[in-house]
Amino acid sequence: MEVIFEIATEIVYQSSALFHPIESLQSNILPVMSEDSPTHDADTTQKHCLLVAVCTLNESENIVGMIRAIRRALPVADVLIVDDQSPDGTGDLVREHYGDDSKVLLQVRENQRGLGGAIKKAMCHAVDQSYEFFINLDGDFSHDPDQLPDLYEEMLQQPSIDVVIGSRYARGGKIVGWPIHRKWMSRLINRFAISCLGLPVSDCSGSMRCYRVSALKKVKLQSLRVNGYAVLEEILLRMAQQGSRMSEVPITFTDRQLGKSKLTMREAFRSCLQMIRMSLQR
Repeated sequence: MEVIFEIATEIVYQSSALFHPIESLQSNILPVMSEDSPTHDADTTQKHCLLVAVCTLNESENIVGMIRAIRRALPVADVLIVDDQSPDGTGDLVREHYGDDSKVLLQVRENQRGLGGAIKKAMCHAVDQSYEFFINLDGDFSHDPDQLPDLYEEMLQQPSIDVVIGSRYARGGKIVGWPIHRKWMSRLINRFAISCLGLPVSDCSGSMRCYRVSALKKVKLQSLRVNGYAVLEEILLRMAQQGSRMSEVPITFTDRQLGKSKLTMREAFRSCLQMIRMSLQR
């Protein structure tokens, strides 16, 4: 039983470093220039070009530095924080440091938890506001914001590509901070998931991705069925079924240094069942 739980936990953990299940989509929206804002005037033709989203639950130790790093890596981007009403004041910190920054938005989902619902909320915002590209990454620095331009440039240079995945398992990708047995288990389970779902990628569970919003619109986000972490696989599966083309760039994934993971045994097993169900229904 302990081995089964470790395998189930690994499937879910590698999807993201934070835990949130999908719920309703009520939110408070706050447009939040600060000392970290670019000093040059943004090109008005790129006003709705790129949105970078971070979904958070209790990331007060990371969020201010994360937004600062994203703004420096991609000055043209708008930044959206989707926070599940974090008890540790993550949303309050965003308001305090970026309340006057028109390129930083805060959406607070009241009385809700779930990475699936939070990512869906962010994607719907990108579609509704007619952005051209949407990037998602974890909020705990396990994904390095300095690598975001690699994903964005790949997308710009490949007009036929609909999603660029930051891959730990592509040539040149790596994982830092995990013991060797966990790295091997992660790789084997990831390959198993890819085989079950028939996805043409090497890393189907990492959340660091750049999407073409027109392709996300075709997915019909409101119809996504999967809750929790497995929504990352479902999105790729839906995109593959509609003929979307996918590309990967290698990234370095680093285990979080601050804050705590939000993983539970119940969510681990539930996500495993959801992935099995997806493979049977595809």
